[in-house]
Amino acid sequence: MPDLPDPVDFAVPAFVLLVLAEMVVAWAKDRRRYCARDTLTSLSLGLGSTVAGLITGGAVFALAMWLWQFRLFDIGLAWYWFVIAFVIDDLAYYVFHRSAHRVRWFWASHVIHHSSQHYNLSTALRQTWTGFISLGFIFRIPLFLIGFHPAMVFFVAGVNLIYQFWIHTEVIQRMPRWFEAVMNTPSHHRVHHATNARYLDRNYAGVFIVWDKMFGTYTPERDDDRPRYGIVKDLGSFNVLWAAFHEWIGIARDVWHAPDWKSRIGYMVRPPGWSHDGSRDTSEIIKARWEAKQREGTAWKKPTSSSSAEDRAGAPPRAA
Repeated sequence: MPDLPDPVDFAVPAFVLLVLAEMVVAWAKDRRRYCARDTLTSLSLGLGSTVAGLITGGAVFALAMWLWQFRLFDIGLAWYWFVIAFVIDDLAYYVFHRSAHRVRWFWASHVIHHSSQHYNLSTALRQTWTGFISLGFIFRIPLFLIGFHPAMVFFVAGVNLIYQFWIHTEVIQRMPRWFEAVMNTPSHHRVHHATNARYLDRNYAGVFIVWDKMFGTYTPERDDDRPRYGIVKDLGSFNVLWAAFHEWIGIARDVWHAPDWKSRIGYMVRPPGWSHDGSRDTSEIIKARWEAKQREGTAWKKPTSSSSAEDRAGAPPRAA
């Protein structure tokens, strides 16, 4: 078994220093970018996630080793295999991340990361406590079956996680165009964390934004529609336990009150916001409603200066 360190362990001191540095820079421009209670909640969730990982990590690794014995190929530890594993693992992360926004069972675990109404480096530390329960690790099973050693897979996954830390900031606006074209950046990831209808469920990339461009889930950040952060129905609380478990509680309530088994299953596997009676809004509904308003606004836009006075007087008002 290869003896590979957890790269995140080495990155933690840098995470702390960068959070402090960003806090100084952000406060110099706008003190509202950091909220002390929100930051404390993020740090507490990060600590809890670390503890949960220590408790469940052994079981996940043991499962990975068991699956690895059924591998198709014997893949070595040469440096180029690490590069290939990193790319494939990032694709697996894209599939996981997209599923985490489209399947409520996975969302119940992932929503923690989106629950802050602020967007800064401390938000990157706001991680799940229930990844083992939601079975998020199943998306890496193909790598083990291909033949990548679990230690290699978890190593490149740690490098992926380290990369994603720095993109949680508003201090950096845009990277060079060539970099924005290929890599995930703060601009791309701000879109992902935004609750604006235009941006809902977009930009799932971990490291390479090319996945979103390939699979039709990419949306660029626009200067005329600045991101608003959080979740569609904000927590309204800084309670750490509520932040960690509120969606699981919501699922339990919905399943308990559902009228039949089809609805019970739907409340677990359909998209967040789905309801058996259509009384709630999914992201698709929110986006469709917004797009309809945009089309209506375009249809009734103000006439040009060449329009007659009679046309201007009789034109309907613009949609809000």
